[in-house]
Amino acid sequence: MPPKLTIIHEHPEWQKPLFDALERRGIAYATYDLKKAAFDPTSVPQTPLYFNQASPSAYVRGNTRAVPLCLALLRSLEIGGAKVLNGSAAFSLELSKSAQIALLHQLGIGYPRSLAFNDPETALAQWKGGWPALVKPEQGGSGARMFLLNSPEELTRLPEDTWLPDHLLLLQEYFPVDPAQGIVRMEFLGGKLLYAMRVVSHGAFNLCPSEVCHPADGAESACAIIKPVEFYPYPEIPADAVAQGERIVAAGKLDVAGIEYLEAADGRRIFYDINANSNLRAPIGQAFGFDPFERVVDYLLTQM
Repeated sequence: MPPKLTIIHEHPEWQKPLFDALERRGIAYATYDLKKAAFDPTSVPQTPLYFNQASPSAYVRGNTRAVPLCLALLRSLEIGGAKVLNGSAAFSLELSKSAQIALLHQLGIGYPRSLAFNDPETALAQWKGGWPALVKPEQGGSGARMFLLNSPEELTRLPEDTWLPDHLLLLQEYFPVDPAQGIVRMEFLGGKLLYAMRVVSHGAFNLCPSEVCHPADGAESACAIIKPVEFYPYPEIPADAVAQGERIVAAGKLDVAGIEYLEAADGRRIFYDINANSNLRAPIGQAFGFDPFERVVDYLLTQM
């Protein structure tokens, strides 16, 4: 039988656990690799269901062209009548850190003070936060090109490649966290919490939970990881944090999502990252008694 599902992606290594789960269940599927691709807007869709697994961090792997093609494809698929999970609205939100802050503000959920800018001097004239502060790409992805700045002068001396991929940056309030507690990442599937985990980064910004990037067995990473990151199941996550995550997911039109927050020294809960491409960790799911990729397959079957 012809496949009813297409997985859109740019990083096949990240998708292998999902592909394996689909194959174990005997589910026919197609793949669409965004690295080198083309599509006729009048000839899509080819399958009734599409699952977008593209990542904003494609540009750090030399695949800058994957993101704009993906967004164009998603829009054409939706116009053509396909059902698209994590479609153009969700992907557009993931691509824009400033839009994420705007959404959090609208929802009344705690967020870091932020300023989007394309000129350092203008940013310094308008910045109302203190120092140190974080600077990150508007498009973001895998913690790439993030810097902790200790003074205004450092903002004027950023490396040129910091401005990639779209020459738009975000200056953001910095909250130190308890190193032993790290941050919290909640994974959502179909609008509901799948699991939560604590992420201890040891100062690293790349918190990608993919086991390809951060192998659970300590094997060599397939990504440019400088510092190790640790992931721990977090079954005690507060119910109101989950409720806030559910509101973010619903407002952002996210079918699958990873939502991150930190706990500030004054007790405030600060949400700072909304991820549509969610790389699940099998060991965390197993700690809760299930295979997270099997749960994703279950969800995909309900959408076919």
